[in-house]
Amino acid sequence: MNAVVLDRFGGVDELSSRRISLPEVGDDDILIRVEFAGVASWDALERAGAYDGAFGVASTFPYVLGWDAAGTVAAVGRDVTQFDVGERVYASTMPVKRGGFYAEYGVVEAEFVARVPDRIPTEQAGAMPWDALTALSGLDLLGLRAGGTLMVFGASGGLGHMAVQLARHRGIRVLAVASGDDGVALARWLGADHIVNGREDDVLAAAFEFAPGGLDAALVTVGGEIAERSIRAVKSSGRIAWPNGVMPAPVTPPSATVSYYDGDVSRAGTDRLNAIIEASSFEVHVARTFPFEEVQDAHRALNDHYVGKLALKVG
Repeated sequence: MNAVVLDRFGGVDELSSRRISLPEVGDDDILIRVEFAGVASWDALERAGAYDGAFGVASTFPYVLGWDAAGTVAAVGRDVTQFDVGERVYASTMPVKRGGFYAEYGVVEAEFVARVPDRIPTEQAGAMPWDALTALSGLDLLGLRAGGTLMVFGASGGLGHMAVQLARHRGIRVLAVASGDDGVALARWLGADHIVNGREDDVLAAAFEFAPGGLDAALVTVGGEIAERSIRAVKSSGRIAWPNGVMPAPVTPPSATVSYYDGDVSRAGTDRLNAIIEASSFEVHVARTFPFEEVQDAHRALNDHYVGKLALKVG
């Protein structure tokens, strides 16, 4: 199969395309013919070697990146009964273990595979899984009821713009902290109750205007000085959800409890996500989709300003 591979960790120039062997399909696995793969900030970190040896697994080369993908089922292991060849699916994986989705085919345990809801284009599904499921897990952790007040910091990013939609589906009042005029426009279109431009506005003042007694909760998808200052608007009895990997973490702890967490990418998570997608107007904003042969440009674009997600067209 054709794949984008690393023969060593490093910069963008280390990404190259060539033919490698198909991954082996185990008894509990699904082989996916990849059509679209997500391109995300963690891919750049992984390309540079940040996850080398993570999860107790030694990295081997050629190394294939790609945590998110969507496509069709090409083959199933002998113990897999819930999926058929040809079905449209999306999936999450950790490349350090078995290789990722920057390839024509990717293999993943069936537990982490889900059918693509009919109303979601495959392109969107390919860029969706990790961010959408992390957003959903964060909202579960916060436990807000309808009418509660939530700040989504980084609301125009990949995780953030999905969190806005999932929160609105629950009837939560959302203060969206977006980046740039295009980010503000996206958050407004997604239905946030109030939007501030984190690059220009006083977020803390806007938060207290939105919730004079303090916010019930915050979901932080981008770290840094402004985020750390802004979460002071969460009341001391409130909660702050901070996904693992969002850096930098706050230097000075706020009065509210900060919970660091990972997204649930198992079947339980995808079943709940799919139910919400089917019952709402949820969609994934894909800012740019790059042809497979332009993967280096896709990684360079990770350093540019964009809203939503980036994707790679594989098949």
